[in-house]
Order: sequence, then C-alpha cells, then structure tokens
Amino acid sequence: MSTHVLTTARAVNLRIREDVRALIDRAAKAHGKSRSDFMIDAARRAAEEALLDQALVRVDSETYDRFLKVLDRPPSGKGFERLMKAGKPWAK
Repeated sequence: MSTHVLTTARAVNLRIREDVRALIDRAAKAHGKSRSDFMIDAARRAAEEALLDQALVRVDSETYDRFLKVLDRPPSGKGFERLMKAGKPWAK
C-alpha cells in the first residue's frame, strides 16, 4: 500500500477581529513561529483532537464490566501517592 503525500499548499483566507489577530501574533512570536505556521499547527491539533474524540471502542460485555469496576475503585498506589504529594504550580 503506497501513501501519497500532498506537497501543494493551498491558501485559506480568514477574517478575524484585530484583538484576536494581535493575540495570535503574540503567541506565535512567543513560540518563534510565523502567524501562518502558528495557526496551521493550532488548527491541525484541533482537527486531530476533534477526530480522536469521535473514536468508538467496542468491547464485549465482560470487558466493559471489568472496565467499569476499575473506574469505580478509588485511586491508590505509589504513583497516586507521589502525585498527591507533588507541589501545586498555582500554590507558588
């Protein structure tokens, strides 16, 4: 199976408020990117997340019941204890 990579770039025109454009420009500059690159990266991530949110996982009833039991158990273990002892970034 071969995959074909599209190499042709196509324009997308957007109309945005000036304050939103200024905010995007500040964020792009903070990341060392152009406005276009920043917006393309953000839009791609949002598109991927939107599609991933649509994923459907099918399991048999036994597996589903086991999954629900795991969710109902209170969290525990060394990892959980370490997480609860970690400093909170907003408490600085």
